[in-house]
Amino acid sequence: MSRPFYLSIIFVAGFSFSLHAQSKFWRSKDAYLGQKPPSDTPQIFARNLLTQRDTFPLDRVAFSDDGKEFYYPSNTTWFSNKNSKVRYFKYVHGKWNGPFILNAFYYAPTFSTDNKTLYFLGGKGDGKHAFVWQSKRTQTGWTEPVVYLEKDYGLYDFMPTLSGVCYVGSNAHQGDRKDFSTYDICTLTMSAKDTVIQSLGPPINTPGFDGDFYIASDESYMIISAKETKTFECELDISFRKPDNTWTEPVSLGPLINDGVAHRWGEYVTPDGKYLFYSKGTSPADCHIYWVRFDTLFQKLKPSM
Repeated sequence: MSRPFYLSIIFVAGFSFSLHAQSKFWRSKDAYLGQKPPSDTPQIFARNLLTQRDTFPLDRVAFSDDGKEFYYPSNTTWFSNKNSKVRYFKYVHGKWNGPFILNAFYYAPTFSTDNKTLYFLGGKGDGKHAFVWQSKRTQTGWTEPVVYLEKDYGLYDFMPTLSGVCYVGSNAHQGDRKDFSTYDICTLTMSAKDTVIQSLGPPINTPGFDGDFYIASDESYMIISAKETKTFECELDISFRKPDNTWTEPVSLGPLINDGVAHRWGEYVTPDGKYLFYSKGTSPADCHIYWVRFDTLFQKLKPSM
């Protein structure tokens, strides 16, 4: 099987939630694009809204803190960024409007912690470096993406946190960045003088590929694509940060989420902390974005420390 686009594109290119997420909108019937919320069994999210005639949604999605903006990548395939686009819906004047196209050739939209910046991977790179791009919020929308970070090592699944430390999947100078078995989930600390990247090590990382994850904004827990096969099938696990800043052994999110052999990636928890979103498929033909009730599962799995 060819390497999925959601991996190969990098060469082309406490339970926390925001105070804003406590707004009444999250509890309204219009929240989450007005879709009927799932229970403990994952459901395809907004299938009729997100799937176009010749495109399907995939990868990480992003809701604004107030719940009134929703961004998601779409494509015609896993294997090329030629037709990839980031699309969005916006709740205005009492209804959801969209989908609109925000930009082309990008994926993995990720909000900054203040919601004033959107980060992306992908783009039209130079073939030699990996990039993280950013768009700034304006009164009328978003600026065109510009380079935020450019490195000669791999950058994948970039996510910022409240502490200022960012997390990323990367080979972090070890081996060839085209060798995905060298990729670890890493911290990335940036200053005016330097960028320091450091693998989290075990038990988060393994001898194989490690790069798909979601990190809570307060760094209290992480959801990872675990037990990756050589063809990138995996399950979703969760690890919790200990008081000494090490991480617990990852545990499965359970058989309802890990229901057979499949690619699972694009992990994302809504700003209100209530639902987990992720992409799943055995091929592009059956790839969808799923969502599932997460806050209750989180409480069941959270260890006492």
